[in-house]
Amino acid sequence: MRISLSPDYRRALPPVGMALPPMLDPAGARVVLGNQVDADGLPDSVAPKPHTLFGPRGVCFAPHEGPCFVADTGHHRLMVWNKVPDQDNAPADLLIGQPDFFSEGRNARGVVGAATLNMPTGISTDGTILAVADAWNHRVLIWRTLPEHSNQPADLVLGQADFLSGVANRGDAVAAADTLNWCYGVTVADGRLFVADTGNRRVLVWNSLPQRNGQAADLVLGQTDMVTRDDNASGSGAAVGMRWPHSVAVDDSRILVADAGNNRIMVWNSMPNVDGAPCSFVLGQSSFDGNDHNRAGYHPNYRSLNMPYGTVVHDGLVFCADTANSRLVSYSLDDLGMDRAASGLAAQTSFCDKGDNRWRFAARDSVCWPFALSASGTTLAVADTGNNRVLLWEVAA
Repeated sequence: MRISLSPDYRRALPPVGMALPPMLDPAGARVVLGNQVDADGLPDSVAPKPHTLFGPRGVCFAPHEGPCFVADTGHHRLMVWNKVPDQDNAPADLLIGQPDFFSEGRNARGVVGAATLNMPTGISTDGTILAVADAWNHRVLIWRTLPEHSNQPADLVLGQADFLSGVANRGDAVAAADTLNWCYGVTVADGRLFVADTGNRRVLVWNSLPQRNGQAADLVLGQTDMVTRDDNASGSGAAVGMRWPHSVAVDDSRILVADAGNNRIMVWNSMPNVDGAPCSFVLGQSSFDGNDHNRAGYHPNYRSLNMPYGTVVHDGLVFCADTANSRLVSYSLDDLGMDRAASGLAAQTSFCDKGDNRWRFAARDSVCWPFALSASGTTLAVADTGNNRVLLWEVAA
C-alpha cells in the first residue's frame, strides 16, 4: 500500500540533505557558570555557594559590557557579576535575596520585603534601571539604578501595593490593571515596561517606566480587558488569547511573546494601542488555531515548537529557547511571517531531533530545558535550567 503525505506535512519536513551553517560555535559554550564540578572534576552539590546555581530561569546582560545578572531561581536569589565572566564557574560578586552566598529559602526564610525573592525568573535592564520578575511573590521589583551592593533594596514594586505583600492578584479572584499572578517575564524596552503575567494569561504594558508602587498598567495583550484571566481570552480569538505567556522580546515597534502553553511565538508587527489587539502572525504553528506540541507530532521539525519559554532579538535574528525540545532555534528578522521556518539550530544534531542533552550527559554544546536567553555583542547567554547552569555561547561567525 502506498501512503501519500499531505502537503502541509511535507512542508514541515526539513529539505533532504539540507546543510545549515552553525548558529552557535560548534565547540560549545565559551564559559559555563554554575557547573557543579569540583577541582577534581567530580560532581559537586547544588548547595548555595558563590559559584553554584539551582534551576536558573533568568539571565540578562547589561549594555556596554556592564554587569551580568542571573536569576538563581531554585535558591531564591539574584546573582550579579560586575563584568561578564570569562572563566568557568566564576563566583558572583553580589547577590540579592539571601543574607549570604551560603543561604537559601523563599524570602530568605522570612517575610516578604524590598530585598527578598521567591522564585525569581525574568530579568531585564536598559543599563540604567533593573527589573526582576519575582514570580511567586506575584510582583515585579524595580531598581532605578543598577545595584552596587548585596541586598540593595528595590525602589519600586508592581503588582502589589507595597513591599510587604505577596499574594496573587492582591487576594482577589479576578485580575486588575495593578495586579499580577505568577509573573515570569519582564522586559524594559523603548521606554516601556512589558510583563508576562503568566498566571493571568496576559502581557501587561506600561507605556512609560513606572514611577510609584503598585502603578496600574496602561495596556493588556492576551485578554480583551484588565479583569479577565481565562485561557486564550475566553474564546475571543486565537490571534488574541494566550496560554502561559512567559517572555517578551521587542524589536523597534515589533513585539514578540513566547506563548509557551500554545507552543508558539506571537508577533505584533507594530506596537498595539488597544487592549486585546490581535497579533499579526505566529511562529511554531501553521495557523492561529494550532496549539499542539510540535504541531501534534512526536518529533520536532524546523517549523514546530514545544513550550518555548525564552526569546531575544539580536543582530537581525530572533533567538528562541525551544524549551521542551531542549534546543535553541533562530529566525531571520528579514523573513518573519506566518509559519516561517527556523533558519538556525543549536544543541541538537538536526531539526528532527529532541531530548535533554541529546539523551546523553550534559556537554558544552547541549541543553536541558533552557528557559531564558540574553545577547550582547557576539555572545548568547542561555539559562540552561535543567542542567543547573548558564552558558555563555558565542554566535558562529
